[in-house]
Amino acid sequence: MANLFFPQDLVALAQRVIDENKALGRTVALAESCTGGLVCAALTEIPGSSAVLDRGFVTYSNEAKMEMLAVHSDIIDSFGAVSPATAWAMAQGAIKKSRADVAVAISGIAGPDGGSEMKPVGTVVFACAFRNDENVHAEQKLLEGKTRAEIRHQAAIIALELLLPSNEGLPEVTL
Repeated sequence: MANLFFPQDLVALAQRVIDENKALGRTVALAESCTGGLVCAALTEIPGSSAVLDRGFVTYSNEAKMEMLAVHSDIIDSFGAVSPATAWAMAQGAIKKSRADVAVAISGIAGPDGGSEMKPVGTVVFACAFRNDENVHAEQKLLEGKTRAEIRHQAAIIALELLLPSNEGLPEVTL
């Protein structure tokens, strides 16, 4: 039966994330901003996802990032909500406030408004943190999409790819 809510590529990748992490006994958490829970929703479409998905934080506002993930206001004030530093802090917060082995954070500008010359619409930052590892890997990308939905879809795909045990990961960030 076709999935009525999600594109097939999203469902297929979510299935891989659940299967591969379940095989390793690894759990995951998400800290989502511009995707608004889309990644968690895709994962929960998969039967057996409760063995892998520990929790998700939808921290759309700066206040939510600070309250739920302990992102320090100085980071947001200095670098902005869409920055490797903020995504790094979101991923760290998701690891600390969950029981997950790995956490992925996503923050971005999905549009159609909100972009600037320095951070145009389609700017999305991803970060990946692992339990018992102080290093956090983060990367800023410029996603090409004509619509908000296309940008959010691409961001969700990248976040799911980061949750695959076999992925190469992101460059390490030192703050």
